[in-house]
This record gives sequence, structure tokens and C-alpha cells, in this order.
Amino acid sequence: MRQNWPERLWLVRHGQSQGNVAREAADEAGLAMIDIEMRDVDVPLSELGFRQAEAAGRWFASLPENERPEVILSSPYIRARQTAEAICKAGALAGGPARSIVDERLREREFGVFDRLTTIGIREKFPEEAAHRTRLGKFYHRAPGGESWADVILRLRSMLNTINLHYSDRRVLVVCHQVVVLCMRYILEELDEAQILAIDKQADVLNCGICAFEFEPDAEGLCTPKLSLWNHDSPLEGEGAAKTSAPDAMAGSR
Repeated sequence: MRQNWPERLWLVRHGQSQGNVAREAADEAGLAMIDIEMRDVDVPLSELGFRQAEAAGRWFASLPENERPEVILSSPYIRARQTAEAICKAGALAGGPARSIVDERLREREFGVFDRLTTIGIREKFPEEAAHRTRLGKFYHRAPGGESWADVILRLRSMLNTINLHYSDRRVLVVCHQVVVLCMRYILEELDEAQILAIDKQADVLNCGICAFEFEPDAEGLCTPKLSLWNHDSPLEGEGAAKTSAPDAMAGSR
């Protein structure tokens, strides 16, 4: 018995988005604003992002039938939905309808007044808030109108309860965002603030990089989530798709 856990859980960050590209350009130019007009929810994949998503889809499709995902859950943000759709179209699902299930709890962290600002822009426009964030740390700091990492973790605990209730003993693939992937690790591995921020500091989560958890009972019959893949990039290497890992698009504070 896996105590209501899935058989396997994969976490995949969306492919490179047009927002990732715009943010990188703004940072390199030393600009205060990211040059993109659409809402964060509407930001699509870049051309490279589509190739990354297709490569990840073919990697999942190459797994044996009894190891492939049975369910794909996705953030409602366009870049995540496009990634999930590309993975479905590649034949990644083991049986069942080739579609993803959207859940708003998997959405990107909301940036509030920091939306579309680079780190320079945040310091220029909201110096007191930037100083407050430095004192408090990004795990607990909540920009006005936005979310902290701790806020994201609260909704993800609910998301995991739903996964355990509806998809117990099934193989589940979640397509989401960088901070969501990290916060899932925080919950599943029972990490603390310092531990997850140290993992975040090591490297950004790759666009379409794969994280995987196994849930096999131990000798005492207890089922503890075990990390089996982290930031796995072989789908990209095998397909020749460039690896990218820019911070998420719409705010310099990530």
C-alpha cells in the first residue's frame, strides 16, 4: 500500500516562454521594465519552448507503456498548457484520453505590484518594499497584491491532497512553473526554508527539466516520497533542443 500516494509523480517546468526571453533581454539591457504587454497568464511558449516541450513529450512516450504517465495535470497559464498539450500530442500518456487537466492551484506565483519589473525596476519603483524583502527573505516576503513562497505552498498542500484522493497508485505528470516545482519539493521532502533556498540558489529549474518522485513502501510499510530525478535534461540533450533555465518571466524577484 502506498498510503494513497501516486505510484510516481513527475514535475515538469514549462518550456521557455516569450516572457523568459523578454526578461532576459531586459536584464541584459539594465532596464526597469520587462517589454511584454500581455498578462502573465497569457504569455505563450517561445519557438524554442515548443521544441523543448515536444522533446520532453517524446521522452515520456519512449518509456514502456507501464511506466508512462496516466494523468497530466497542468497550470492554467498558457505556457504550461501549451507544454502539456505538446507532451500529450507526442503520445506520452499510457492509455486514456490524450488531454491535460487544468488546475488553478498549479499556477505561477502571483507577483502583485512587482509584475513586469526587473530587479532594478523593483528597487527603483518600490525601494522600501525591496528593502523589506531583503530583510524578510523571499520565502516569506509577499509583494503587495502578490504571493510569497509560503502562500504558494499552502495551495500546493491542497493540490497534493487532491492528487492523493483522485490519483492514488497512478502515474501522474504535473506541468507547472519554477517556484511551484521547488515548493513541491519543499512539501514532499519535508524541507525547511534554508534547505529549499539552498537548492534554488544552486541553479534555476530547467525549462522542461524533469523532476520525479517514487512512493514505494519501505521495510516497515511506510511510504515516504523519494526523489529519483532532479532537473533531468536528457530529453533535451537527446533531441538537440537547447537547454534554458531563465528565472520566471514577469518579475525580478522570482
